[in-house]
Amino acid sequence: MWACLFLVAVVAGLVLDLPIGVSSLIVFVSFALCLARPPRQDDRSPVEVGCPVRGRWTVVHSPASDVPSHGVRGYAQSHAVDLIHPRPEGTEPGYPLFGGFEKPEGFTSFGEPIHAVADGTVVTVVDGRRDHLTRTSWVAFAYMLVIDGLRDLGGPGAVVGNHVVVDHGDDVFSLYAHVRRGTATVTAGDRIAEGDVIGQVGNSGNTSEPHLHFQLMDQAAPLRAAGLPMRFRGIDQPVGTVDRGWSRTEPATAIEPGMPANFQVFEA
Repeated sequence: MWACLFLVAVVAGLVLDLPIGVSSLIVFVSFALCLARPPRQDDRSPVEVGCPVRGRWTVVHSPASDVPSHGVRGYAQSHAVDLIHPRPEGTEPGYPLFGGFEKPEGFTSFGEPIHAVADGTVVTVVDGRRDHLTRTSWVAFAYMLVIDGLRDLGGPGAVVGNHVVVDHGDDVFSLYAHVRRGTATVTAGDRIAEGDVIGQVGNSGNTSEPHLHFQLMDQAAPLRAAGLPMRFRGIDQPVGTVDRGWSRTEPATAIEPGMPANFQVFEA
């Protein structure tokens, strides 16, 4: 949103021929707001919640491997995780050069149920964005970078796609992103219990293939929120069970209870 305001301020200063002092002030303030971020919550004790998926999964972009897990703190992503089904045994990691624009229905994570991680009240539900084709080649990935760069001008709603935000009290909010179009089972104001199904894994927003992006944050609006450290209770993390079909880098095998590192496989 602030990035859009910055661009509007620059254009307005040129088109409307505003006094240089006025246009400079508007541009400076909007640019400063683009850089503003809430205080970090890295030192806060991890919030323990249930797992939002069931079955056998792996983690991409884990805070157990790096913080910020997604390389940025914007939109409260500092401790977010991407959850996806492991690759079939024997799959070689890597992207082909061409192709990669496939229907999301062909990926096993697509359509998997998403579960509420704790009791709470639904704050936000967005359910109408389409599930786009995947981006699983170098050409498709380059296309995604361009499209998603433009999408980012639309703010966090355009990035996370269809999503649900739940208020759990004590300044803890959960965000479930890239939800499959038309599958949200809740509406704003609903009271829900831990384990309730709130939608399905989809491929809307900024995503290369179907997965669940999940994060905890200290406010309902990701634009203003800071990400919170978290742990999943009740998951099984077998030592040495890793997904080598995702990366040529050897996955870490050390176990951090409740938060698998990148490419570690777990059961929920």
